[in-house]
Amino acid sequence: MVADTANSPRPSAASSKSVRFRIKRQDRPGEAARWEEFVVDVEPGANVIACLQQIARMSKTAEGHATTPVCYDSGCLEEVCGSCAMVINGKARPSCSALVDNVVDSSGTITLEPLSKFPVVRDLAVDRSRAFHNLARLKAWVPVDGTYHLGAGPRDTPENQETRYTLSTCMTCACCLEACPQFNLEENADKWDTEFVGPHAISQARLFNMHPTGSTLAGDRLDVLMAKGGVNDCGNAQNCVKVCPKEIPLTESIAAIGRAVTVHGVKKFFAGR
Repeated sequence: MVADTANSPRPSAASSKSVRFRIKRQDRPGEAARWEEFVVDVEPGANVIACLQQIARMSKTAEGHATTPVCYDSGCLEEVCGSCAMVINGKARPSCSALVDNVVDSSGTITLEPLSKFPVVRDLAVDRSRAFHNLARLKAWVPVDGTYHLGAGPRDTPENQETRYTLSTCMTCACCLEACPQFNLEENADKWDTEFVGPHAISQARLFNMHPTGSTLAGDRLDVLMAKGGVNDCGNAQNCVKVCPKEIPLTESIAAIGRAVTVHGVKKFFAGR
């Protein structure tokens, strides 16, 4: 007997659900913050960014008050650029990879706040210039002598390449800095060079010190990491490695750089420098 499929009911698609978003807002730098709430019909599998796109089109809050579009940063939408990082239900994470089903609390609410360790530009958008400044402090790049062809580079081992690849996935999202108790908000750029560089910068120093060509600047990087604001300012809270969305072994990098700084300092002492 053949089943009558023409009139048989088809499985219905999973229905959307209403989620309340509680968002910390600030119109411009230096102004007082306020909280606004929005209700969004969320499709199955949606991420927080998709919901923010809906909220940006809303002209009223959940209570019916007139409002302006919520401002936030985003770029790649695939957890590569790091620009959409924010505090979601108390934890720093990229909002593009934060699925609503995974982050909504038991009351059906998601709370969004800007990263607290950087100046707020507006709403959820912050100025992360200091994070990139700290990479520049450590010369976190491979030096290249011109753009002409230099021939084959130095050989490297597969083991070293594998370690460096993991370190290279850092996207400077600043989640580790948000979680780090030694890294605090400092809006005075004149003080950045003496404040803690942060786990992301220490790990990038390790990355380029391990690179056969990048290691030519290893001494310069270690000099900075020996000074105030360097690796010795790390309090070993290990919060950074717990929040890193790329699961980079940041505490291993901090330990490796700590050993390298010690050896570098001993060598400089006996060399009379």
